[in-house]
Amino acid sequence: MALTSEATTVWNGELFTGNGTVSFDSSKVATFPINWKARADGESGTTNPEELLAASHASCFSMAFSNELTNAGHPPTSIQTTAAVTFVAGTGVTGSHLLVNASVPGISDTEFESIAQLAKANCPISKALAGIPITIEATLA
Repeated sequence: MALTSEATTVWNGELFTGNGTVSFDSSKVATFPINWKARADGESGTTNPEELLAASHASCFSMAFSNELTNAGHPPTSIQTTAAVTFVAGTGVTGSHLLVNASVPGISDTEFESIAQLAKANCPISKALAGIPITIEATLA
């Protein structure tokens, strides 16, 4: 069964001086302010599409990694993933870097790294981001 998730953005004004909000319609958990300054320069208290993309990539990778580890006989105790999505004005999204720290009892460093690479390749959001470089640093806690 397919699941469709929805979010809505309302934008007011021109790109560089306007602003808007993005709402998570499906979960109804939040509405966030957005604007160009947050996207191009960073602005505290205001999000941007790349931060939302980073949240998607980090959560998707953590789920995929948990599944791959469990399927390999090494269920994780915890996984912390930070995704750093880079945006260059005039160019677009140029990459996503996954910084992962996981507690996985009884796994070797080699197997851990191999499974991390597998999860990176099989994560649905990684697949959706196939047009940009995706890098990973995975550390076993």
